[in-house]
Amino acid sequence: MPDNRPDPFAPREWAPGEKPTLPGSPSTPLHPTHKRIAFGIIGLLISITGALSNALVTANLSNLQGVFGAYSNEIAWLPAVYVMGNISINLLLVKFRQQFGLRVFTEAFLVLYVIVSFFHLLVNDLSSAIVVRAAHGMVAAALSSLGIYYQIQAWPAKHRMKAMAIGLGASQLAIPLARLFSTGLLQLNEWRGLYIFELGLAMICLGAVLILKLPPGERINVFEKKDFLTFMLMAPGMALFCGVLSLGRVEWWTSTPWLGICLAIGLVLVIAAVVLEHNRSNPLINTRWLRTGSILRLGIVMIMLRVTLAEQNTGAIGYLQQVGLLNDQMQELALAILAGVIAGIITSALTINVKHLSWPIVVSLILIMIASLMDAQSSPLTRANNMYFSQFLLGFSSAFFIAPALLLNIGSVVTQPKNLVSLVVLFGMSQNLGGLMGSALLGTFQTWREKYHSSLLGDQLTYLNTHVTDRLTQYSNLFNSYVGDSVLRSAQSTVQLQTVATQQANVLAYNDTYLLTAGMAFVTLIWVLWRLSRQRYLNWQQAKRDAEAAQRAMQQSTTSISTGK
Repeated sequence: MPDNRPDPFAPREWAPGEKPTLPGSPSTPLHPTHKRIAFGIIGLLISITGALSNALVTANLSNLQGVFGAYSNEIAWLPAVYVMGNISINLLLVKFRQQFGLRVFTEAFLVLYVIVSFFHLLVNDLSSAIVVRAAHGMVAAALSSLGIYYQIQAWPAKHRMKAMAIGLGASQLAIPLARLFSTGLLQLNEWRGLYIFELGLAMICLGAVLILKLPPGERINVFEKKDFLTFMLMAPGMALFCGVLSLGRVEWWTSTPWLGICLAIGLVLVIAAVVLEHNRSNPLINTRWLRTGSILRLGIVMIMLRVTLAEQNTGAIGYLQQVGLLNDQMQELALAILAGVIAGIITSALTINVKHLSWPIVVSLILIMIASLMDAQSSPLTRANNMYFSQFLLGFSSAFFIAPALLLNIGSVVTQPKNLVSLVVLFGMSQNLGGLMGSALLGTFQTWREKYHSSLLGDQLTYLNTHVTDRLTQYSNLFNSYVGDSVLRSAQSTVQLQTVATQQANVLAYNDTYLLTAGMAFVTLIWVLWRLSRQRYLNWQQAKRDAEAAQRAMQQSTTSISTGK
């Protein structure tokens, strides 16, 4: 019997304006208004759902630590393995969409997301939770691009960049949303309350995409056997890097031998993958394109932005948690951050311009620097209400820069679709590794500075210092009605003084961390402005040479005509 089934990879006829921009992306037919609104709502829902999975765990690590009876270094594996799975699977997701089509991609990964969310409810110990979190990171990686594709369907062709700004920025809503309502979920059924909510969102997303499907896209046969060899080298290598960055400041860098072993093995695996790709005729990752000056500079800037934005969770939120505040006591701060992210998304959508994609990055760096300098004025009395505006600025910056940063080199991908995987890998690595690097760097710096300030303050805690004796007398009088024994009262006063000194050392250390963040933002800003000024000068010089050449050509033409006459 002859096979009369249509060839899925055969060229298709597209109506004007409907053809997909890239293989693996949906076509863009005209939709009625009510359908566009539905696409936009579903896109927001999918983007937030994909990011909320990790945010719910990150915002409630201390609660989960108590539930599982784990040490801090053990519970830190939960967000670490999520990022491991997320960053690794990005290597294959683009080609999966291109070869198997958007419909299979959409439905398969959402079904997997629902299944993994369901298995979360069956988790009873930390080991199984870690395995499920790694799987969750893999399937959640698919939702970020899916949310953007749905958002693109909601906008006409002239506003597609606005769709990118909304789709990418929506994922930044997850952390403040998680801090806003996760306490209530924990009260329902402890940690299972979080996962029941996550399962519900996953099922709503699955139902929504089954009812309103994306338009078909263009399919091409792209997978090669060597792609999977690259994946088997690159994925564990990047996973080891993520593990080292996540656990380094918890286990401590110089006192844990396995950190160095993992770093060495990861380096060998990644270098082997890069060498393999560099010598392929049709690489999965175009190393020659990635090493060009413009792409390298973009990667560095995106990593630095993500490192400096870590000041929000590692710096401000970390400080407030250290002084004893819980999520329900930081809800107003979460609202301020949420308002900043929403304002950043709206501003980015309204102002994004293909001719000026670098300026949102400049503005974000300036705002990060201002916010960090504001937080650097903290004292032991600083609480969440003192950080509303600075954290609003950081929330704004996190959503304002992300779409222009991705679009800066999208033009070269449109002309060379084979570079799409490379761009997705670069963007994913800069965001995931940049966030981990930021937390590792700022957390390590804060710990180091706390030890430094504690040693300085400890040297001053002597009975020869009148201020110390006066403070001990005050504490002794404070405990006079509670502790009758003078020896115990004296010991309690000493402990209280040491506690206050440690708190002061931590405040000074966090202030130093904020100053470090401001310094990194300032250095990055100066570099970006220098690059922009240099590029503008080179463009002006080229335009001047072109004008002079045109003028000479006109003069020669005039002379030739005159001579001919």
